[in-house]
Amino acid sequence: MPSTRLFVGNIPYSATEAELHDVFARHGSVQSVRIITDFDTGRSKGYAFVEMAAPEEAERAIRELNNTNVSGRTIVVNEARPRAQGHGAPRART
Repeated sequence: MPSTRLFVGNIPYSATEAELHDVFARHGSVQSVRIITDFDTGRSKGYAFVEMAAPEEAERAIRELNNTNVSGRTIVVNEARPRAQGHGAPRART
């Protein structure tokens, strides 16, 4: 059964991957959590990707967590869109 990748926006800047894992694990089996950080500073950009083990679990997480409060922020949860061509290549340091 294929996993489903979710986009999670407006997360608290102080959130950790372990905290997000715990929030999403209440709604199904979490395979991975990745908070996106600024390349130069290492600080959170305020969004993450969560991979759920099954599409039904991902749908449940979207339904139950979208527009809910996590540590004082109203998060946005939806299915992640495929990465556009050309994005994600390593950036050269100057």
